[in-house]
Amino acid sequence: MKVDIIGDVHGCLTELKQLFSELGYYWKNGLPVHPEGRTPVFLGDITDRGPDSIHCIRIVYQLVVKTKRARFVPGNHCDKLYRYFLGNPVRETHGLETTTEEFRALSAKDQVEIKNEFMELMETSPLYHVLSEVNAVVAHAGIREEDIGRDNKRVRTFVLYGDITGEKLPDGRPERRDWAQGYKGNQWIVYGHTPVLKPRFVNKTVNIDTGCVFGNELTAFRLPEEELVSVPSSMPFVKEKFRY
Repeated sequence: MKVDIIGDVHGCLTELKQLFSELGYYWKNGLPVHPEGRTPVFLGDITDRGPDSIHCIRIVYQLVVKTKRARFVPGNHCDKLYRYFLGNPVRETHGLETTTEEFRALSAKDQVEIKNEFMELMETSPLYHVLSEVNAVVAHAGIREEDIGRDNKRVRTFVLYGDITGEKLPDGRPERRDWAQGYKGNQWIVYGHTPVLKPRFVNKTVNIDTGCVFGNELTAFRLPEEELVSVPSSMPFVKEKFRY
C-alpha cells in the first residue's frame, strides 16, 4: 500500500486538483486516478472558508464512498457541518457560513444530494485511520499513543480539536498544548488542524496543515516514501493564522 495523505483542503478545489497533478494522478470521469494505484487519504476539514466546499465534498464522497479508492477522517469543521445537516443548533461562524451559503444556492434536489453524500461520508468513516501497512495513524488534530485503538468522548475531542486546555487565546481561539513533544511512539502520526508555514516534524509526528485557505500551501505526505509534495495557494496570505 502506498498513500498520499492530504492536509486540510478547506474548500480550495483548484489547489486540490493541482496537488493531485503534482502527485502524478490523472483525471478520469471527474476523479483523480494514480497509475500505480496509490491511495489518497484526507485528514479532515475538506470544507469551510475556501471558495468551493461543495465540489470538494462531491469529489471526496465519490473517491471514498462510491469508488472506495480513497480514505477520509473527519475534522472539527466536518463535525460542525454534520451537526448542521442533522438540524442541530450550530453557529454559522468560523468558516461554516461560507459552506452554508454555497449550500443554500443549490437547487432543492442538489441540496438533498449533497447533504446525504456528506452525512454518508461522515457516518461510514472512522474517527482516525490506523494504516498499519505504512506504519502510520492519520488523525485530524493528532492522537496520543496510548489512545490509538480507542474511541470515546475524550479521544474524540482530542482527535477533532487537539489537546485543548479549556482556556482561550487573546484572539478567541482555544489554547492548545503541544502534544507532539511528548509522543514517543514508532508509528507516524500524520495530522493537521493547526496551520503551519512548513510541515512540522516533532518526534515521529508531522503536521501537514500548511494553511492553504490562509494563502500558504496545500501539502501531501507520501508513505512509505516519507516525501512531502506541496502546491502554492491562490488565496490571500493571512500571517496571523500561523502558529509556527
